[in-house]
Amino acid sequence: MNGLMMNWQLTLDKILEHGNRLYPHKKITTMQPDGSLFRYTYADLYRRAKRMAKALVKLGVAPGDRVATFAWNDYQHLELYYAIPGAAAVCHTLNIRLFPDQLAYIVNHAEDKIVFVDGTLIPLYQKVASETPDVQHHVLFNAPREAKDALPNVLFYEDLIDDSDEDFAWLCTDENLAMGLCYTSGTTGEPKGALYSHRSMFLHTIGENAANALGVRESDVVLPVVPQFHAMAWGLPYACVASGADIVMPGPHLRPQPLADLIANERVTIAAGVPTIWNALYYELKQNPRDISCLRALVVGGSAMPRSLIEAYESQLGVNVIHAWGMTEMSPLGTVSIPLKAHEALGVDEIGRELPWDGKTMGELQVRGPWIIRQYFKREPTRDYITEDGWFRTGDVVTITPDGYMTITDRTKDLVKSGGEWISTVELESAIIGHPKVLEAAVIAIPDEKWSERPMACVVRTQEGWDLTDEELQEYLGERVAKFWVPERIVFIDEVPKTSVGKFDKKVLRRQFSEGQLG
Repeated sequence: MNGLMMNWQLTLDKILEHGNRLYPHKKITTMQPDGSLFRYTYADLYRRAKRMAKALVKLGVAPGDRVATFAWNDYQHLELYYAIPGAAAVCHTLNIRLFPDQLAYIVNHAEDKIVFVDGTLIPLYQKVASETPDVQHHVLFNAPREAKDALPNVLFYEDLIDDSDEDFAWLCTDENLAMGLCYTSGTTGEPKGALYSHRSMFLHTIGENAANALGVRESDVVLPVVPQFHAMAWGLPYACVASGADIVMPGPHLRPQPLADLIANERVTIAAGVPTIWNALYYELKQNPRDISCLRALVVGGSAMPRSLIEAYESQLGVNVIHAWGMTEMSPLGTVSIPLKAHEALGVDEIGRELPWDGKTMGELQVRGPWIIRQYFKREPTRDYITEDGWFRTGDVVTITPDGYMTITDRTKDLVKSGGEWISTVELESAIIGHPKVLEAAVIAIPDEKWSERPMACVVRTQEGWDLTDEELQEYLGERVAKFWVPERIVFIDEVPKTSVGKFDKKVLRRQFSEGQLG
């Protein structure tokens, strides 16, 4: 027997209609390229998104077509988050930090029909355009008229808005239609696309706004520092409109000083970004204090935030840090650091047997649920990432307590197995960064004749810690981790290399070390 409930389609136009009806006055503030602030309302967002959706249809965009964006976090990009899916097309966010050949591969693989380009990013995209001949139009915004010849087949964003109107019926009538496409950064092999549906993102939005998750509410002012080109800005552009929160967009201004000013001046209550952003912001606030008492949640994700930095924010600045975990393949939110029962996750050993939830046993995390991919775009599923019984293999190594509290100890490829014992590089890095003279640290495995592998620490000193020695650091670690965890090899470097989304890029360190470029 089936239930007698309405078959109400979970499509993203419903979120925008809801936001426009209940919160038309709520504000969206963007820091523009010149540093000025542009403000408008949800009602403006609604009208312009409808105009753009109709304009896309006039340009020949059909349901299922991929329409790409190459842009910062700003109000035009937010409009496209609703206009493109509203036209039943797929919003494909391009990572501006990838190399041109990677971007060209992604645009061609996705078969993007139109690419929207922020004028400040034209020099970057010019290197891609010549390798993507099937793109029919490049639409520019935040760009002067003289930029018309910078790319092939150029149109201007505001012309499309002005030549359209709001008399448009949303075309996304089926919740199973694709709405978004995000490619992984390609740390192994070619980049792979995660294709989201209206239903998956709608349910992700509800989950994200739950009280035991991020709990975004109408009284909040949300600053998504996490880029819109990275995993749909963690779903915040939809979560905010669904809850009626004011939104502050940083545009291209991701340095500590403008971010600190935005938080203080706009009275931001929730800010979300990766640890490298918050590390830099902390030092800015220490050197140039602002009143950030408005901030009720500093959301961190992308990689592990050192415990010492979390404690510094909470004890010295009075800021509550919320650690989240997820993946592009998960839309992306998976867990939030409030203790929860992780209903859809379990650890397995190296041959796939379920492991005990005892808070000690480490194993690979596998997940499944309504906003988890079942396969990559244009790729058949393989056992490398989907198990035979349908679980997604995250590649993260975790422990889980009996009540469901999950701790990520490492990535499967980053663990160090020394003398048959596992060493968590994440925990070791956290211990190293706890030293007051250490700014950053990354640990990699190096071959060892006796132990098979040993950890090597690549350490960035603080300005004041220029005199830190490996002996001093080893002595410090000897009091904080197991003796066999202490690395014999410590090299001091100027900066830990980062991926396009701000994570430590250990494959570069491995390559540099193997080529004899470190130490």
